[in-house]
Amino acid sequence: MLLIDAKNISFSYQKKEVLNDINFELHQGDILSLIGKNGCGKTTLLKILLGIYKSSGDIKILSKNINDYKNKELAKLISYVPQTHQIPFDYTVFDVVLMGRLAHINLFSNYSQKDIEITIKNLEKVGILHLKDKIYSQISGGERQLAFIARALTQNAKIIFMDEPVTGLDYGNQLKLLKFLKELANEGYTFVKTTHYPDHALYASNKVMMLKDGKVLDYGTVDDKLTVENINQLYDVNVEIISKENYKFCIPKI
Repeated sequence: MLLIDAKNISFSYQKKEVLNDINFELHQGDILSLIGKNGCGKTTLLKILLGIYKSSGDIKILSKNINDYKNKELAKLISYVPQTHQIPFDYTVFDVVLMGRLAHINLFSNYSQKDIEITIKNLEKVGILHLKDKIYSQISGGERQLAFIARALTQNAKIIFMDEPVTGLDYGNQLKLLKFLKELANEGYTFVKTTHYPDHALYASNKVMMLKDGKVLDYGTVDDKLTVENINQLYDVNVEIISKENYKFCIPKI
């Protein structure tokens, strides 16, 4: 099922072009990795797809123009896990995840028993139910990331955008998080994530878009497009892609 159809997306900050003629499609169950150097427009593209920035071109979400959605309608379809997420008050992990239900209740309504049950279910799903009464600001970076994924699931949006999801995570938690995204994709969730690591795109994505200077260097399936030649053009480095037991990874070519 086609979820997002983006055509001819361009965007400028005060006459400085940031994105130029971006085109892609996103289907249910896809994990799309956006890769490229800092400043290439990855995060800007996420914010356009979230409806935060207005661009030229045409973006359709489930065949409906993004500009025709109200904010609350869009929040029921798309959720966002930011790169960093500091909560200014001493909310518990449960409270932070429960906030995902705000898209489904009226402004002055209380949370229902159903909202609470959905929150508990998703805390359990991501493996942090035992942390529900902990203060969010006092848990580890990896646990916070899982809490925000639980909040995205609690929001009941089937499309999840993630900006550098492994930032601040140790190696073990990086792999656990990427493995979890693949499991969720198999359940029908769809992801767009930015990353600096071609290895992570090779491991956890089926699609890749490489951005260079605000333009698409290449886009398509990971196996076809995340090549040695494209990585060299993107990052100005020489690498070799090694395949072992159905897993691909990059190593520097000396």
